Amino acid sequence: MRGAKRAFADALRIVHEHRRAYWTLTAAYYGLTLAAMLTVVFFPAVQKTLIDAVTEGFQKGPLKPVGSAYAGGHLGAAIILTFFVNLLGGSLLTITIPSLVVPFSGLLMGVVRATLWGLLLAPTSQTLALAMIPHSLTLLLEGQAYVVALLAVWIHGRSFVAPQSTGAASCGEGYWIGLKKTARLYLLVVVLLAVAAVYEALEVLYVVPRLIGEA
Repeated sequence: MRGAKRAFADALRIVHEHRRAYWTLTAAYYGLTLAAMLTVVFFPAVQKTLIDAVTEGFQKGPLKPVGSAYAGGHLGAAIILTFFVNLLGGSLLTITIPSLVVPFSGLLMGVVRATLWGLLLAPTSQTLALAMIPHSLTLLLEGQAYVVALLAVWIHGRSFVAPQSTGAASCGEGYWIGLKKTARLYLLVVVLLAVAAVYEALEVLYVVPRLIGEA
């Protein structure tokens, strides 16, 4: 227990040390989402195309198990699958691991994901507007997890290309220091995504249907 508290405190300390980058990434991520939402007003067909593609992915594609869990009202399965899809597909495989090969490359996925969020979830209809009332907290929680993952990308990349910034004597040593900081920051990513998965499953299964049904 004491070790977990120490690890959590260490992760928060890293965020604090790089607070300027953290706040810049936070503003950029949510700013892109809002900008994409405004864009949909002028190009509504883009949203329809994306919604159709995502719906097909949940019905027939690789996300079918997730879609089935939600469609069947299986709360536990929905939580677990949502968490692992976001952790693996949303963070590790698309943001972190590519950046370990090509420094900073995961930042591009942050731009793509924030933009897609806005294009998909812009409240262009009464149904979407009602759904976004509770779902906004999901975006906030998941978004913070991805921002922390992106911060880890920035820290790792900077440690590699500018090892002197971390007190390292070489790029290789800087790479290793950045990797260790990334591992520490992933504790925050895991916690945020776990909380987000629980909330998202609850609001999608129970809150949103009630809001839409009463409209």
